[in-house]
Formats: sequence, structure tokens, C-alpha cells
Amino acid sequence: MRSNLFPKPLLTAALGSVVVLAAAGTQSAHAATPASTTTTASAASARASAAHATPRSSAVRTARAVPAVTRARVAEARFLELASLFAQSCEPRVLSVPDHVASAPTPDHTLPVLADPVPLTPTEECTAQRHQAWITKAFSGKETATYEQMRDRLTTLRYPGARIYRMPNFAGEPVARLDVRVGADHLALEVTDIGHGVMVRAFGAPQDVSVTEVRLKPQLDRPTS
Repeated sequence: MRSNLFPKPLLTAALGSVVVLAAAGTQSAHAATPASTTTTASAASARASAAHATPRSSAVRTARAVPAVTRARVAEARFLELASLFAQSCEPRVLSVPDHVASAPTPDHTLPVLADPVPLTPTEECTAQRHQAWITKAFSGKETATYEQMRDRLTTLRYPGARIYRMPNFAGEPVARLDVRVGADHLALEVTDIGHGVMVRAFGAPQDVSVTEVRLKPQLDRPTS
């Protein structure tokens, strides 16, 4: 009767091969599992980070925008207080000024249309003198080499940056226009540096145009004092 038993050396070698292959397969399985888990976890973490990044970025932008709006409102309130003081000094019956500026309609074109100045009322002329004295005194004896310096000094005088407009230089010196209209008023100012001081010119701006679009006759002679 033929025996089914393998020779001992061959059986030992075969069993050893099975053990080695089984061990190798187990190691491969264990090696693949952490890598897949790590990759999945990394992807989930990236998605979570991206999901949280967008709201956080929006919150940061919103937080930065709020102080800017607040500063603009405070600057406008300070200007309205100043304008109220000047108006009351010119017309005692005026107890307060409107708390808003009449908004100009949005033009249907991009090219500016120059407009002629409108006459100022006696009260507006008186208020203009208050503004002129206020600005002239603050700039007296001070050099304003650039528009940025002029603008910064005007903001310290309680004129909001939103009401200050840059104009073409006059003889190389900076020029700015101030929109000091309140309610239905027409008063506007042009401030020109003249070296260690400024020249402040008052004019009437129509309600439906920007102060930069008012056509003024050039003043060839600078004041001597």
C-alpha cells in the first residue's frame, strides 16, 4: 500500500513557505490599512479645515469693515456739529442742521459734465467766511507740499475724508475741494496751497452735481496776505 505521507524534509520546507507567505500577507495587510486610514483622515481634516476657513475669513473681513464704517460715521457727525456751529453763528434762528446730506443722482454717463456755480445765499456767504477763517488759521505758517498732507490736515479740522476731493495742481501746488453742503445748501470750498498757507475760495455747487464738476474761473493773482 502506497503511503500518502510526504518526506519529512519536503514537508518541513513546504510548511515553512506557507508560514512565510502567511506572515508576509499579514504584514502587507497591516501596512496597507494604516496608510489608507491616514489618507482618509488627512482628506477629512483638509475638508474640515476648508469648511471652517471660509466662515472665518468672512468674519475677519466683516470685522475689519465695521470699524471703517464707524469711523466714517463719527467723522460725518463731527463735521455736522461744526457746520451747525457756523450756521448758528450766521443765523441765530437756525437751531440745527439736517442730519443727512442730500444725495446726488447717479449719472447715466461716465464723462463729467461741467456746471456753472450757483449764487450763495447771505447765510451761506456768512458760513463760508467761518469756514475760510477756520481753515486759513489752521494752515497759516505751515507748508503743504503734497495733496496727502493737505488732506490729512483738513481731516484734523473735522472735515471727513469723504467730503474732500483732489483737484489738478495749481502752479505745482496741491488743490482740494470740500463739499460742505448740508441738506439743501450749495456751499463748497476750494483750498489751494500758496506756500506757508492756503487760499480758501467759496462757491455754490448745484445739488445734482459733484463739487469737482463745477466750472470756476481761474484766479491768476494770489493773495498777498
